Amino acid sequence: MTDVQEFRKLAESFGGVAAEYDRGRPSYPQELFDELERLSGRRLQGARVLDVGAGTGISTRLLAARGADVVGVEPSAGMAAQFLASGPGLALVKGTGDELPFHDRSADFVTYAQAFHWTDPERSVPEAVRVLRPGGALAAWWNVMDQEVPWVRASGARERALLPGAVRQFDEVETAAEQWRRLGLEPVTTVLRWERRTTVDHLITDISSRSYVAVLDEDRRRALLEGEREALRAEFPDGLITAPYLLDLTLAVVPR
Repeated sequence: MTDVQEFRKLAESFGGVAAEYDRGRPSYPQELFDELERLSGRRLQGARVLDVGAGTGISTRLLAARGADVVGVEPSAGMAAQFLASGPGLALVKGTGDELPFHDRSADFVTYAQAFHWTDPERSVPEAVRVLRPGGALAAWWNVMDQEVPWVRASGARERALLPGAVRQFDEVETAAEQWRRLGLEPVTTVLRWERRTTVDHLITDISSRSYVAVLDEDRRRALLEGEREALRAEFPDGLITAPYLLDLTLAVVPR
């Protein structure tokens, strides 16, 4: 299988685990949206936002709650169905960041939550610039579990041992910043630390929604998830976990 075929297989895997994705993936703290406003110099209230790679709508719902006029953009039928079930009344269109189905200068924000790395930056960055109004902002963010925490590091080591070469440690935000700078933007980056109180079973649902797990055959997927559940239950006998996150944000404002 070529790298392109493998990338496409991973990207397309989310449709089959959309329910797990919506249940298990972490949300985002309100501080993220405060930072979006501070770094962009624009309020979300009343702003036209295109939330690209919206998935099941986790970030779309939060943007709408901040008063944004937000439209989700999602190519996967499975993810789109979960989006509509989880956020009835929210607008959704089929599309990708590489070819946005919107008019020039029609948006105040183009956002990517856990999704920019699935685009071709040579296409997606010019597309974002095209649809943004002067002074509008392109923003991308990722929740990354804090590898400085011993149990998080141990969990990652177990996954790498079972799936050598499959679990890649991306510095996704830095890569995005470098790409955007090369393509003519002037990005800024910041990191927010936050935690969520969750359960072992909830965290296993999160792991099950990751692309490199979703593409496994059923036997390997079950073995990985049950092995990780057993290890985490040994670490947390009461089944409760405080999961630590580093929320990486990259933002660039289009010149006026």
